[in-house]
Amino acid sequence: MIDLYYWTTPNGHKITMLLEEAGIPYNIIPVHIGKGEQFKPAFLAIAPNNRIPAIVDQAPLDGGPPIALFESGAILQYLAEKSGKFLPGDVRGRAEVSQWLFWQMGGLGPMAGQNHHFVQYAPEAIEYAIARYVNETNRLYGVLDRRLADRAFVAGDDYSIADMAIYPWIVPHQRQRQDLADFPHLARWFAAVAARPATQRAYARAAEVNLQPTVSEDSKKVLFGQTAQHRPV
Repeated sequence: MIDLYYWTTPNGHKITMLLEEAGIPYNIIPVHIGKGEQFKPAFLAIAPNNRIPAIVDQAPLDGGPPIALFESGAILQYLAEKSGKFLPGDVRGRAEVSQWLFWQMGGLGPMAGQNHHFVQYAPEAIEYAIARYVNETNRLYGVLDRRLADRAFVAGDDYSIADMAIYPWIVPHQRQRQDLADFPHLARWFAAVAARPATQRAYARAAEVNLQPTVSEDSKKVLFGQTAQHRPV
């Protein structure tokens, strides 16, 4: 059994997508980040970066005590290795998946996240910042579109954790001021991932946990006011 510390964000969706695909039993423990639950000592003991998602594997393959893990990319790799699915065992296949997983972690996620912030949540419209992140998101969509021009999935013919990492960050494409009609190969891939039963089950679990927007005027103080010395809760 996997205990999944979760909220309904793109990084949270990645993990439920894999758990549903792999058929790994899991228990969702909601962490309402808009209310500051990510700062509770019990959660920080698992995820010292005070971010979701995090997991505790109650039955590791080595038979030892439970393993706690944070960072969504690391969790995807760990669970893929645990299940033996969605991460190739050969050197070349694994390298293909890994580089696109890290592309999402280091590029698409952070840039789209800043896009969301300056387009939707900043207290004042800063046109330079909006253009910077909308344009960079657009560039990354173009990279992905070209990659998908001659293959079914990001790392080749087989669905992998790279696809699961990327998909939730494309779901809010309209909020990112992107038009999927401009990216036909990406649009085809997006529809194929959306149609997978495990994807639909994962997003149905999200609806069970939270149907309200995470970012409200009150939660902005929690989500956007953190420093090393100050946790605004």
